[in-house]
Amino acid sequence: MSQEQQIAIEERFARVFNDKSFKERLSSTDFEKYINSKKKLSFQKHDTIFEDGEIPKGVYVLEKGAAKLSKSGAFGKDQILRFIKEGDIIGYRSLLCGENFQAKAEAMTDIECIFLPADVFMYLLEVDPQLSFAMLQKISYELGESSNTITFLAQKTVRERLAEILILLEQKLGVDPEGFIKISLTREEIANIIGTATESAIRLISEFKQDSLIEVDGRNIKILNHDKLMKLGHVVL
Repeated sequence: MSQEQQIAIEERFARVFNDKSFKERLSSTDFEKYINSKKKLSFQKHDTIFEDGEIPKGVYVLEKGAAKLSKSGAFGKDQILRFIKEGDIIGYRSLLCGENFQAKAEAMTDIECIFLPADVFMYLLEVDPQLSFAMLQKISYELGESSNTITFLAQKTVRERLAEILILLEQKLGVDPEGFIKISLTREEIANIIGTATESAIRLISEFKQDSLIEVDGRNIKILNHDKLMKLGHVVL
C-alpha cells in the first residue's frame, strides 16, 4: 500500500472518531452514551497498557505519544509486532474476535489516550456505518501489513530488513525538528524488529553510519540518504 493510501485511511478514521463527528451522526441518546462512557487515560514511558492474555475491556485511541505491540516468543524473547502512534486505535482486534489479547501493549513515551469500554465500542459499530467502514479499512490495512511482515522476515537479508524498517519507521512516525525519527529505540528493540541478534543490529547500524546512510545520536537515528537506503531495502512507497 502506498503512503498516500495509508494517510487517507488514517485521515478517514480521524474524521469519523471524534466528539464533533459523533455528535453530528449519532442520536442524542447514543451521543450521550458515548460521551459519558469514554475516559481519558495517561501512561508513563514503559507503562503497560494491556498484557498479553488479558481479557479486553475496551479500546484505546492514542492522542499523544507512541506505543509498541509485542509478543513474547521462545525463551522469553520479545518480538515487536508494530508501533502505535498518535491517532491509532488498539485493542479492537481481540475484542471483535472475542478472545484475550494476543500481544502486550507498552508505552514507549508518555501517553495520553481515550479509553472506550467494549460494550459502547461494539454498540457504536452497530449503529454508525461510517465508523464501521473506517474500522473495516483499518483492519484491511493492518492485515496487509501483517502479510508484508511475513515476506519481510522470510525473504530479505538482515541488512535489507534494517534498511526497510528505518524507512518505514520514518514514514509511520515522522521526524522531529532535527530530522531524527520520532522514536528512541534500543539496539535490542531494533534487533527484535528485524529478527536478528542484538550484536548483529549494533554492527549493521555502525556500518550504515560509516556508509553515511544514517546519523546516530545515542538511541536516535536520522536518515541521511533515503534513495540509497530504499534501494538497499528494496522499498517501494
